[in-house]
Amino acid sequence: MSKKVRLVEVGPRDGLQNEPEIIRAADKIALIEKMYDAGIRRFEVASFVHPERVPQMADAEDVIAGLPDHADASYIGLCLNKRGVLRALATREGGRRGVDEVGCVVVASDTFGQKNQGQTIAEGIAENSEMIRFAKAEGLIAQVTISAAFGCPFEGDVPQSRVVDIAKAMAEAEPAEIAIADTIGVGVPQQMTDLAGAVREAIPAAIPLRAHLHDTRNTGIANAWAAVEAGIETIDASLGGLGGCPFAPKATGNIATEDVIYLLARSGVETGVDLDKAIACNRWFATVMGRELPSLVARAA
Repeated sequence: MSKKVRLVEVGPRDGLQNEPEIIRAADKIALIEKMYDAGIRRFEVASFVHPERVPQMADAEDVIAGLPDHADASYIGLCLNKRGVLRALATREGGRRGVDEVGCVVVASDTFGQKNQGQTIAEGIAENSEMIRFAKAEGLIAQVTISAAFGCPFEGDVPQSRVVDIAKAMAEAEPAEIAIADTIGVGVPQQMTDLAGAVREAIPAAIPLRAHLHDTRNTGIANAWAAVEAGIETIDASLGGLGGCPFAPKATGNIATEDVIYLLARSGVETGVDLDKAIACNRWFATVMGRELPSLVARAA
């Protein structure tokens, strides 16, 4: 088990994408700046999707244009197809900072994949492999998430062997990282342990793993600990536990950044993130949202 874990703050994208009230670009940028000040160095800042499908992301280019230019920060733009990669590249034109990484997505379910991005598993593997190679050739970091790796809202359980096969296929494109995502929050710690181990054995050691977890059934934080014990050194989390997928019925928020910081710090695992500053950011963002955020650690502070 690693004694140091890096956190990816996904609040600006995954945390907000399902919110019905549009959050101003200025507030999204301020959230990123405050969490940078707390110690986060990697952020999922936007997704390059059609605004009619995800209205909250209609300001993706505006958010990216206003990002603080910190040399040690890495900004991720989610891309569901090659058009998304082209939009990511356009944010860097004219000498602008733009995004540093493109996050690709393969869904481990034909039904969910077709609803989420109009792709079967086979089509997703082919499309994302090409996206990764293209993005890398253009100077971007390219990584991929295997979404719905623990279960599908339409098909039910997802076989571990299917996820392993997808990981092996995606590894051939040599992504910078492969993430295992419990998109609908159905996984339990033993499942995380088994899946992380199986994927780790199946792909080259040079490709690191990341875990993306949701807390729909109150198992997210336990799954995060299982991931760390399994040797995964990067965990996605969202300020306040915000989140949800527009195409996954009843899927609720991500694991809360504050809760993960608390868990790891009390367990002797370093994150480099200041819990008090994260809680202060939670309380500020609650005023933006107009409601208390779900994070239990922030409520208890």
